[in-house]
Formats: sequence, C-alpha cells, structure tokens
Amino acid sequence: MNATSKPILAAPLKKGDTIGIIAPAGPVRNESDFSAGLKMLTDLGFKTRYRNDILRQNGFLAGTDQERLAELHELWRDPEIHAILAVRGGYGCLRLLPDLDVTLIRRQPKMLIGFSDLTVLLSTVQQKTGLITFHGPMLTTLPKSDRDSQESFFNLLTGRSMPEIKVKGLEILKGGQARGRLLPGNLTSLTHLIGTPYEPDWRDTILVLEDIGEAPYRIDRLLTHLWAAGKLEQIAGLILGDFDQCGDVELIWQRALELLAHRHIPIWANFPCGHGGRNRILPVGAQAELDSSSGRLTILDQLMP
Repeated sequence: MNATSKPILAAPLKKGDTIGIIAPAGPVRNESDFSAGLKMLTDLGFKTRYRNDILRQNGFLAGTDQERLAELHELWRDPEIHAILAVRGGYGCLRLLPDLDVTLIRRQPKMLIGFSDLTVLLSTVQQKTGLITFHGPMLTTLPKSDRDSQESFFNLLTGRSMPEIKVKGLEILKGGQARGRLLPGNLTSLTHLIGTPYEPDWRDTILVLEDIGEAPYRIDRLLTHLWAAGKLEQIAGLILGDFDQCGDVELIWQRALELLAHRHIPIWANFPCGHGGRNRILPVGAQAELDSSSGRLTILDQLMP
C-alpha cells in the first residue's frame, strides 16, 4: 500500500449496530473486566458478538494461532459486525501476520480498535490495506479509562470525533510544527517489527510511543535501537505517551531529546496514550498536524466515509 494512496475508511456505528470482540493475543485474565466492558457497550446501545470459546487459554496465548486467526477472520466476514474490538493485548498478534487475509479486510472495511500488542496488527492492516485503524482502549480497559478517553472512543465510533485534540498537562519538550501520518503504538511492539515484512513506513510520520513495565535500561535500549536503525531520522514529530512502571519518565524524555538533538522537529511528552487510565483514541495512518504553540494535535484526514 502506497502511503500517498487514498485511505480506506470504515463506516461509523449507530445504536443497535454490532461490535465483534476478538482475543488475538493474550487470554482474558479477569472475567469481571470482560463483563464490565460488555455491559458498557450494551448500555451505550451497541450489540456485541464473540465466539463462545473466547475465554480459551493456551499458555500465554488466547488459544492456538489457528484459533485466534480463525476468530478474527470469522468475525470480519460477518456482514452484521461493523467494528472489531480486541479484548486485551499481551502477546500473540505478531504470530498471526503471515496468514492474515488482507484481501478480506480490504474488501469489507470495519473499524479495528486496540493497543499494546495490537500495535502490530493495527499497523500491518493499515500498511497492507490502506484501512485507517484505531489505537485506543480495548474491551477490558475501556471501563477503567478516564472520562475523556471514553468520550473520545464513543464519539469516534459514532462519527462525532473532534478533529482537534488538546489535553491538559502536555509537556512541550521541543517546539515547532509538523505534519505527517500518525503512527501510534507500543514502543516494544513497534521496535520488534524492524527488519520484518510488516515493518511500518516511518517516513514523515508523527510517531506516538507508549509502554508499560519495562526497566529504564530497556526503554533506553529500545529508543536507541530506533535511532541506530535510522528510524528517528525519518519521522516528522515525536509524541511520548504514558510509560507506566518504567521508572522516571523524565529520564525517558531526556533520552529522546538526546537522540533527536540534531533534528528540528517537535517533541511532546505526557500525552494521554498508554496503559493507564488516559488513552485517547488515535487513527493509525491518518494525516495529522502538531502545533506546539497551541499544544494541539489536529487530525487532517476525514475518518468516516
């Protein structure tokens, strides 16, 4: 898929529409979180559909590769399902990519939503098909997300998304303006795509990074890997989200500034994107603009057909 091609858009949802629930990575660890997510979607007027074995477990995976891939394809084929929402992340999406039916996905556009390990699926689907995917709360994290994150999630789902995102507490580490394609994702997951057939196109992207539970030296190593591989040379701007349980975030910010000291691009931090309660939904592959003078992230592309 050429980055300059016109993006494929999925239709917005309306009350009564069905959201398909998938477990493409790790297994459900807390059934009460699963139930709470279903209740929230139902209370907002949506129907949900999922396989009766969705709580399956195969070690650290939610079933075999064949089971998880069949689930994704089965729900994607279903004409009554308008959006696909992941239960949780963990690990496992990378194992599905070689047999992913991109023709099916391109032929029947649906919203695909998730984050964490879903990063590799969101990025690959967007890159291979041109479909705009969405980095945002999943079924088990949605009830625990803050009000702003929940509102942006449901507004976007129903086609009422605001084109501008301005948040409190944003840290402008390096000023300036930038325009490019949004590439939000988990730092570990994105870095592991380097050198694979599923590596995203880093050129002229606004890179949004988050992570959880990684030791400070591992975050440093991952950022340094991006720099050493020449990926940070290609981006138009950098946004650092939440780095929960990763040590002193100011050290992470400082390392990003060191690695990009020679580049005149905007660098923002403390953006509400990540594994905590703050996780604003972001369109993967959409053109966006950063304006450091106003602290606004503006989505330039139309997100609904």
